[in-house]
Amino acid sequence: MDIVEGEAAGAAEAGTAQAGEGEREPHPSDSLRTFGAVVQALREHAGLSRTDLGDLVQYSKHTVESVELGRRMPDEEFVERAEGALGNTGALRKAAGHLSRGEVGLAAWFRRWARLERKAVSLCTYECRLVPGLLQSEAYARAVFEGTIPLRTDDELEDQLTARMERQRMMRERPTVPFSFIVEEHVFRRRFGDAEAMRGLVDHVLERSAPRNVTLQVVPLEAELHPCLDGPVRLLETPAGQRLGYSEGQQNGRLISDRKEVSLLCQRYERLRSQALSPKESRDLLERLRGEL
Repeated sequence: MDIVEGEAAGAAEAGTAQAGEGEREPHPSDSLRTFGAVVQALREHAGLSRTDLGDLVQYSKHTVESVELGRRMPDEEFVERAEGALGNTGALRKAAGHLSRGEVGLAAWFRRWARLERKAVSLCTYECRLVPGLLQSEAYARAVFEGTIPLRTDDELEDQLTARMERQRMMRERPTVPFSFIVEEHVFRRRFGDAEAMRGLVDHVLERSAPRNVTLQVVPLEAELHPCLDGPVRLLETPAGQRLGYSEGQQNGRLISDRKEVSLLCQRYERLRSQALSPKESRDLLERLRGEL
């Protein structure tokens, strides 16, 4: 079995054993590293410190450092201001046109699954701990990341938040791919922030689950025991017709390719689907929960 993210932390490079501490650090893409090296070379040629450049471009020293190390995707304003501050050679503008985010902000054990998600022809998710990452509001995702241990720097938090929000784009960009979610009711009742933040979460979930290709079912509090009590599970089908599963725990994840094991997980998911509320009943429940806030 391959070791592969988690919704609470971020997704993973496959391996044959649990990822080590160093491997869990996000890996910048080649284009981000190259762009960062160009920024650093031009800055040093101009005799500027990172603090000096930060003052000139109106960004913090830490942001400059993150860009130079390839850990942060520079926005358009950073590129334009840095271009002006570092000689107007045109190098930064041209290099910025070839940037790709890569997998910055994703936990090492989840990256392979994240790549498989982007190409899958169907996706199924059961969650009993927290709102699935593909349905999280920005405020909810930020609260999740801020509550993780070990604590992250502000830049690391922003990297994780950006990766989570970018990951959600595939639901908007792939309207013919079926997305199925089954979530325990208590997940939506767990408080974070104030009532406005909670309402924002419910509104976001209702909006994300509204398209015809997205199905959301809630397992109500009064439901009886069911087959997925072993924990969260995700399932997908590849373009080649292969079915894969994924499960995760504390600081690790597992990509499941054994056909018998995946078949068992599919059977459990289908049984739970029959026990959960219908999509309409689930939306009605979420709207009632929103009204209680």
